[in-house]
Amino acid sequence: MSHPYIHAESSVKLFGGAVEDYLPLHNWFDETKAWHPDWRHRAFRHHTECIQWCIEKFGEVIVNSDGKEIATLELGNQHVIEDVGFIPHADDWFEFFSEGEWHAFRMKRLSQPTELHDEMPHVMNNKVLQKKVKS
Repeated sequence: MSHPYIHAESSVKLFGGAVEDYLPLHNWFDETKAWHPDWRHRAFRHHTECIQWCIEKFGEVIVNSDGKEIATLELGNQHVIEDVGFIPHADDWFEFFSEGEWHAFRMKRLSQPTELHDEMPHVMNNKVLQKKVKS
């Protein structure tokens, strides 16, 4: 699926009610597209731990416009399965992140001056911070 509205339409087919009943929840799952606008945005909220967070955020049930109580767990499961095909754990996403590649990227970035580096002294060269670390 590609858009929260389509997920909400799917929720209507499964549970009744109106698109507007489900749109806030599906928007929440997909707002991470603003942070990373390709399929990898799903690593942020498309897993079991985030489905639990969704329940904490929206409550155990959502009452749709037909007056029917729908378990938020079912809506979260629906969203993730429609996008991923199954419900991964957060750790499953990390299986595809290479620590070695991250370290190489980090070292490259640290060696490149940025405006932040120019405006603020590097932590290791900051005498005030060094003194606090030693004490």
